Amino acid sequence: MKRKMLMRMKKALVLAGVAATMLLAGCGEKKESAQVNVGSLKGPTSMGLVSLMDKNEAGEAGNDYTFTMETAADALLTGMVKGELDIALVPANVASILYQKTEGQVAVIDINTLSVLYMVSADTSLQSFSDLKGRTIYLTGKGTTPDYALQYLLEKNQISLDEVTLEYKSEATEVASVLAQNPQAVGLLPQPFVTAACTQNENLQIVYDFNEEWNAVSEDGSNLVIGVTVVRKEFLEDNKEAVRTFMEEHKASAEFANANLDEAAASVVKYGILEKEPIAKKALPACNITYIDGENMKQSLSGYLNVLYEMEPSSIGNSLPGDDFYYIAQGE
Repeated sequence: MKRKMLMRMKKALVLAGVAATMLLAGCGEKKESAQVNVGSLKGPTSMGLVSLMDKNEAGEAGNDYTFTMETAADALLTGMVKGELDIALVPANVASILYQKTEGQVAVIDINTLSVLYMVSADTSLQSFSDLKGRTIYLTGKGTTPDYALQYLLEKNQISLDEVTLEYKSEATEVASVLAQNPQAVGLLPQPFVTAACTQNENLQIVYDFNEEWNAVSEDGSNLVIGVTVVRKEFLEDNKEAVRTFMEEHKASAEFANANLDEAAASVVKYGILEKEPIAKKALPACNITYIDGENMKQSLSGYLNVLYEMEPSSIGNSLPGDDFYYIAQGE
């Protein structure tokens, strides 16, 4: 009897040992988080990433991210060309230039920001876009997105460049200064400079939302696309699951920024994107932070790039990108 009991005890111990071994083996099979280097511009594109940055800092993200924030798109372009960045959030036209520069070695995975451009003035007589005839418009960046967007909207509203004066300034703060000094002045500014300027000068107000103005004249389903997210194709081919995870987490982060203004504003200040939470909270809803992928991304972006190409081919790298520029995940 004792012998049988001993045999049963030994058998139970063996089974317990096997179970423990299997459990440990299962733990050992857990896949390590992929290392992903992400670059973005200091501004709205980074504002849509702050929730993911917080999760990454807390060790709760699906990948192991290293985030780099730059003040100029050139630095991100260089990082992608050198392979120092795997994913980058860049201006839409810069993404096309990068595609040409790398001979097609990058692809767009999503649109992260629609128009952040607004026309601001203390002049309450401005009602429709046609009211800009005969006016001087102050803006920054000759030959950049704001400039091309303005010229496109002027053309679509039957206003020739001979009927307006475009006066370019080197910085957005200079435009804001002119607006503060001259109540009749009209300025084109991006967010969050719009919110900052209107906060400092209560007489200023938004007179034209470029997102709405673009949609009113668009005939091909395109949008005024400010920011897109690109990935190096080499990294994508080797890390499809990691890229897919990033896309899901990027979408969730963008949605968080739009739905949780207090928390998002605090993180925007925490990461040095803006200095003051009240301004960040006011600016967030106007930054048009979004997440668009798949066929909708392709339609919106390709139409926008076509507009830029017709206006100035060099603005997108002298030719339109091929279909391989648009990453459409399987099942979309």
